[in-house]
Amino acid sequence: MSTIPTDRSPDSTLAFLREGYRFVGDRCDRYGSDIFQTRLLLEPTICLRGRPAAELFYDNDRFVRRGAMPMRFQRTLTGVGGVQGLDGVAHRTRKAMLMSIMSATAIRHLGQLFDDEWRARIPVWAAAGPVVLREEVGRLLTRAVCAWSGVPLAGTDGPRRTRDLHAMIDSPTTVGPRHWRGLLGRRRAERWTADLVEQARTGDLPAPEGSALRVVAEHRDEQGRLLPRRIAAVELLNVLRPTVAVDRFVVFAALALHDHPQWRERLRGDDAAIENFVQEVRRYYPLFAMTAARVRRSFEWQGHPFPQGRRVLLDLYGTNHHPRLWPDPEQFRPERFTGWRGDPFSLVPQGGGDHLTGHRCAGEWLTIELMKRAVANLTCAMSYRVPPQDLALDLSRVPARPPSGFLIDGIRRAE
Repeated sequence: MSTIPTDRSPDSTLAFLREGYRFVGDRCDRYGSDIFQTRLLLEPTICLRGRPAAELFYDNDRFVRRGAMPMRFQRTLTGVGGVQGLDGVAHRTRKAMLMSIMSATAIRHLGQLFDDEWRARIPVWAAAGPVVLREEVGRLLTRAVCAWSGVPLAGTDGPRRTRDLHAMIDSPTTVGPRHWRGLLGRRRAERWTADLVEQARTGDLPAPEGSALRVVAEHRDEQGRLLPRRIAAVELLNVLRPTVAVDRFVVFAALALHDHPQWRERLRGDDAAIENFVQEVRRYYPLFAMTAARVRRSFEWQGHPFPQGRRVLLDLYGTNHHPRLWPDPEQFRPERFTGWRGDPFSLVPQGGGDHLTGHRCAGEWLTIELMKRAVANLTCAMSYRVPPQDLALDLSRVPARPPSGFLIDGIRRAE
């Protein structure tokens, strides 16, 4: 049995907060190994990266999610009691509920709603002068996903709901005011969605057939019981929040177009090129840093011991930048996806494995559709300028984004 390389620090929590996305990868490079162990939040933790590690990590016979995610993540980002922390039959039943919302027709419908919102907003942007793309796209996504989900949203509610959803996304790895805003945003959002679920159940709020609100409100668990009001609120937010988080990928796509302007002309009217471009944006840019599980029962892998109950982290960013998976991983090269047939364990920006039975993000296809619509609008539906600003990505900040939020001006509808 081989000894797993061990980080020398008695606890690496502060180092993780300082280093962010580079925390796991830098240590793997230092130890010449895609596995090492450390202590995070004073708990022994095994860290992994790479395709074999991802294939191992998403083996439900070896790992469970219950108790793996720190409570600060659950209380801000995912919600306590959501699908991300379930296992076995309970997880499969809840995941099937979410996947039932993600039909190809429904995804196209959301894409069209987003498209309509974007194109209607172009004249407003043109008249307004400089706009912050992330803020604007976040509001567009909030309006689109609420309409798609059967969630009523008064005109004045949009910015407030977007701020709460953004606060939840921005806060899990932070301390101080950002984290407090996430807690408050989660509290407000759960009260809002719990009331909506209750109104849908009583008939006071008619929810369209197949909408997220109706599906969640009527869902029964593996024992045939309606979800408790708070858990239903969490799961409805598990549709709304990740969809609004796509605004980060849209900003990354705009940043890629800015840094690699030769792609702007190549993407116009070429659906295959847009698909490749979107996949490379998802691989290259940082969104989720890592994900967590616990060892179901003790086993050995590649000669390394995995004790029962041990927390294990899979480095998503590091796997997407692994040189044995992606030649020249620090180069932005959309053409690498030409002819790519997909691999559930190599491209893992939103998790790996199977969508239906595993813990891969239920909204991944939805994310790709929204990104493709955004890229088409950025390249075909409008012209704009990118004024001087701070667009550097700080990989110690999780989740990362350009400090400016990507400012654009000189906006005009394309002729």
